[in-house]
Amino acid sequence: MNSPAHGRLIDGKAIAAQVLAEVREDVAELRAQGLQPALAVVLVGEDPASQVYVRNKVLRAEEAGIRSIEHRLPAQTEQATLLALIERLNDDAEVHGILVQLPLPPHIDENPVLQAIDPAKDVDGFHSDNVGGLSQGRAVLTPCTPAGCLRLLKQTCGELAGKHAVVIGRSNIVGKPMAALLLQADCTVTVVHSRSHDAAALCRQADIVVAAVGRPRMIDASWLKPGAVVIDVGINRIEEHGRTRLVGDVDFASALPLVSAITPVPGGVGPMTIAMLMHNTVSAARQQHISHVAQAAATETACPTTC
Repeated sequence: MNSPAHGRLIDGKAIAAQVLAEVREDVAELRAQGLQPALAVVLVGEDPASQVYVRNKVLRAEEAGIRSIEHRLPAQTEQATLLALIERLNDDAEVHGILVQLPLPPHIDENPVLQAIDPAKDVDGFHSDNVGGLSQGRAVLTPCTPAGCLRLLKQTCGELAGKHAVVIGRSNIVGKPMAALLLQADCTVTVVHSRSHDAAALCRQADIVVAAVGRPRMIDASWLKPGAVVIDVGINRIEEHGRTRLVGDVDFASALPLVSAITPVPGGVGPMTIAMLMHNTVSAARQQHISHVAQAAATETACPTTC
């Protein structure tokens, strides 16, 4: 890559709008076949940020033509009650996607809850069956934020094969699945984390940098190769000049003159996460419909109407 005079912004809002337009077309096609994709969202407690996220997800679902089903449970809800709700949603053939909004209240163990969701309805992509399938390169429901980042990269860079990508952070939600998706795209992938030696030097080798550490402005221009493409997943609230503002994990002002392209915060990765959730919901609905048709055909073959 050649060093640019000034990096261009990667417009996550515009690309998310493209994804949602594709989803609307897919929903219309499924509804013409008599199938109404439906997403169940479960919110436990009254965390303000979670309430905003849920409201935005429900709005995007309705705009895309996806039926949204909200289950709002009090903060003191017992884990057994939550698991029973998930079981009912698993058994409901008219529900195609299940999302349990995180974080959960401290008294609820997150892992058994996520594992209780039917992998075929796990539109967050957090179930171990989907995590393992992703690492094996199978077509599974994939975590929404990394999937959104990959879409941004493909539309920004075109062919990704052979590019050196550095993922900063190794969380189960972003870092690890992001590395798996980049490997599937035939990138050379390095994962940088808190125990890495000379993380900045490793990043300076990268054609693509995906920053997902949750530390405001940790990555400045000294970490970046001229002409790199930067995807900033971080959303950090800081107090600056007497007001609260959102900033990423990348020092945007210092990076912008150096890189070829970069996502802003806000307006970069955030809109893509919800758009890919809608994409996953439609994919889940289509796959479940295909499975049900196949099962019905197999039953008919095994036991025709004359038996």
